[in-house]
Amino acid sequence: MYPEALIDYLVYFHADRDYFECHEVLEEYWKSLPKEERNEMWVGLIQIAVGLYHHRRGNFAGAEKMIAGALKRLDAAELDQYGFFGQELIDRLIVRKQEIHERKPYTDMNLPIRSDKLLRACEIRCSKRNVRWLSTSDLQNEFLLHKHTLRNRSEVIKAREAELKRRRNRSTSSSDTCP
Repeated sequence: MYPEALIDYLVYFHADRDYFECHEVLEEYWKSLPKEERNEMWVGLIQIAVGLYHHRRGNFAGAEKMIAGALKRLDAAELDQYGFFGQELIDRLIVRKQEIHERKPYTDMNLPIRSDKLLRACEIRCSKRNVRWLSTSDLQNEFLLHKHTLRNRSEVIKAREAELKRRRNRSTSSSDTCP
């Protein structure tokens, strides 16, 4: 009923507090969808995780930008359809954005889940992975805090360079045919 990627995202979000993995899981899911199904909600959920990742690291500007982006993309009714209390989630983000703006220290945030089925699926996944639902962030875990700077980015860099080359080639070939 709910995408496996959403369950994984929520487990990383609420049990591991690994916001980087939240981003990875949902981005991969979003990319796997046909273009017409790539709605803004998935991007908004990714932005929440990235915003909290940056807030926890003390990058207030990046955190505020991400949370503001999420607020622009998320719709309460659509979030409701995916098992959240949509308006409550949006309200929490508004408060978090203000806290970030005021440079208040990071605290964990939970996403309000309305669906008992979704919550149960998350709890089962936690049990299988031997992690605790609604755990607290380990603010001493350097790997968790700085994961994006410590990972191997060579494949991502290659893919971006290939995409830039494709765009340049397209641009060059289209300008060659224009009068």
